[in-house]
Amino acid sequence: MKRYPFIADHRGGPLTKDNHRKLIKWARECSEHVLFLIDIEIDERLLYALDVAKKWENDSVPTGVAMKASLGAHAVARYVKNPIYKAVARSIGQTVATAHMADHSLGGAFYALKAIKLAKKDIENERDWQIKKLGELPSDIIEIVQAMWIKKELDKRI
Repeated sequence: MKRYPFIADHRGGPLTKDNHRKLIKWARECSEHVLFLIDIEIDERLLYALDVAKKWENDSVPTGVAMKASLGAHAVARYVKNPIYKAVARSIGQTVATAHMADHSLGGAFYALKAIKLAKKDIENERDWQIKKLGELPSDIIEIVQAMWIKKELDKRI
């Protein structure tokens, strides 16, 4: 039986710790790339979550800290009324949650695209940028992300 590709190797799956960290980096970059869409002061919980994601990426904080930061970002998403701000907050919440479950990296990219669409910006340009950044990762990770994106039909849900 083939294992789910996002399960970490220390849990019996195929995902190495190094590749897991590369996934959170990609997701973080996707989230950071849409921060400009927030035209009011950015809630500190979102900036903290991005900082925690970067620290987890560099093995400077434990996964539990990232999980709590994710909860904070999702709390912002529940609180704000502006749909663009909400999508950016969800992107950040998913990004930092990647530390716990690698497949959340897809959510970081997905909600960033959703924010771009809601802001009536060029979604194809943003998608191309995300794919370019994804191309910096090892080929096996690129294949996993692309296959799961299709399997979860994320393009239909943006």
